This record gives sequence, C-alpha cells and structure tokens, in this order.
Amino acid sequence: MAIEEIKLETDGVALTAHLATPRTAAGVPLPGVVLAHGFPSGPGGGSDPGATHPELAERIATELGFTALALSARGCGSSGGDFSLAGWLSDVVAAAEYVRNLDNVWGVWLIGFGTGGALAVSAAAEHSWIRGVAALGAPADFKDWAAHPRQLVLHARDQGIIRDRRFPESFDAWSAQLRAIGAAEAAPRMDGRPLLVVHGADDDLVPVFDARVLADAHGAADLRIIDGAGHRLRHDPRAVATLLGWLNRQRNEGQTSD
Repeated sequence: MAIEEIKLETDGVALTAHLATPRTAAGVPLPGVVLAHGFPSGPGGGSDPGATHPELAERIATELGFTALALSARGCGSSGGDFSLAGWLSDVVAAAEYVRNLDNVWGVWLIGFGTGGALAVSAAAEHSWIRGVAALGAPADFKDWAAHPRQLVLHARDQGIIRDRRFPESFDAWSAQLRAIGAAEAAPRMDGRPLLVVHGADDDLVPVFDARVLADAHGAADLRIIDGAGHRLRHDPRAVATLLGWLNRQRNEGQTSD
C-alpha cells in the first residue's frame, strides 16, 4: 500500500490531498472514495482539521481495497484559498473527479464528517456518477450559520481558514451560500443512491435530530445513532466500524451490479 501527497486545483485554488492506493496487480479495477473533513474547532484550528484522515484513508485502502483520497479543503492545512461553503463544495467535487479519472477506478463514493458530510450529500445530488455517501455527524442545513454570518467570518478567521483580511470580497454573496446549500434539501436529489447517516447520540455541536431529518429527506438512508458518542465520530471505533462495514457492502454490491 502506498500513500502520497498530491496537488489538485479548482477555481484557481491549489489544494493538498493524500492519496492511498492498495497494492494490487497493475490494471486491476478498484473502487474509489474521497474523505471530506468538517469545520475546524479547538486546538490547531484550521492548520489541519483532517489531520487523521490520511490514516483512515490508508486503512480503507489496506483493509477494503479502495483507492482513498483524504482532502484538505481550501483554507485548511497547506491548501490555498479561504473558506466559503460553495468553495468547499467545489473542492469535494474536484477531489471526487480526480479519483474518478484515475485509470483503474470504476466508481466513487464520498465520506464526510460534520460540514464535509453535508457537502458530500450536496455533491452527490448534483453528480449522478457519485455512487453513494456516508455522512457522519452532518448538519441537515446551515441555517444556524446563516443567522449569524458575521460571527462565522470572525470564527473562521480565528480558526485560520480565512487568511486574507479582504476576504470575502462580497459578504452578501458569501453569506447567501449558507442558505443555498443544505444536506436535507439535497438528499432527495440523490435519487435513492445509498446514504449512510451516522450520528452520536450525545453530539453537542450538531443535534441528533439533524440526522433523522437528513435520513427522512433521503427516504431510504441507513441511519445509525451511536449511543454515548459525541461529534468527533472519526475517533469513535464503533462509528468507524460501521463506516467500514458499509463501504465493504458498497464495494461488493457495486461489483455485482457492474
């Protein structure tokens, strides 16, 4: 298994990602997956909110045989640019397209945590070639942010994911994205493609009610509520085991249908 740092570009913004590739014979078709991190908080801020995602990508590649890409969205880690919701959505799509265009990849799934989960659903709603989505700790919408957009800008600056003091050039356009993008609104447009919704019963950042709203909006989602778990499901072994089991089924069912 090999993992390497790669560079992507979307909207003129340079992005950093880590690509884990399983050791297989040359030309063997592989499933692909993209990992999208959430909005940073706490120590470290936006320096690398998906710091452990390359490790998870490596595990998915090693144990399940996926080509797995862990993305650092604009404003985060060593990626360029500044945070905007539409910008992060473009980043997720660009990462998925990168994996899709690899020579031996036959299908792409998305895994998103927090904000990344909501954006993964939105990306799948717009692109029918995305096979399915796993959304962990994802908000159903961003109305709370939309109600206090100036506070969000200040918080994003504090977290280091808005670096340019002149950004955004149009505050109205930037804040309008917070109402225009939402997972519950997008979920029906997945047209029944697989959706796994995982949420911590004790999540203090995104209410567990959001998971039920998202699952209901999709209509056929696999909803899993993890007792005693909080928001950081990446670090909950039960949530990770649920995710890996779902991915394994997706790979097997995708191979059968193809």
